[in-house]
Amino acid sequence: MRLLHTMLRVGDMQRSIDFYTKVLGMRLLRSKDYPDGKFTLAFVGYEDEKDGTVLELTHNWGVDKYDLGTGYGHIAVAVDDAYAACDRVRELGGKVTREAGPMKHGTTVIAFVEDPDGYKIEFIQANTHKD
Repeated sequence: MRLLHTMLRVGDMQRSIDFYTKVLGMRLLRSKDYPDGKFTLAFVGYEDEKDGTVLELTHNWGVDKYDLGTGYGHIAVAVDDAYAACDRVRELGGKVTREAGPMKHGTTVIAFVEDPDGYKIEFIQANTHKD
């Protein structure tokens, strides 16, 4: 067994694709409209689906906002430099919610950003990931 994807419901498909591809550097792997079901799916990731876990973005037509609830945590992304990654997110109009720095009670450098729908994404600086 292996993890295939995580699905996020998004309010505006193009806005979300732009964020994940232009701000976080993922690739749009595939996208398809399902007119009978009134939804669109798009898959984004750093690797092809056969090689790694990806994100499935689901847009239900006519729905532009979701309650995130209290059960969702975050998506974690490894980065070479969390400080530079935060700078890039800001430069591209994204929202940094926790600046890069060592995690509380540890040495791993982390940061948090939000996608356009408010989903949290944690950056974990690769060369500091020991905790």
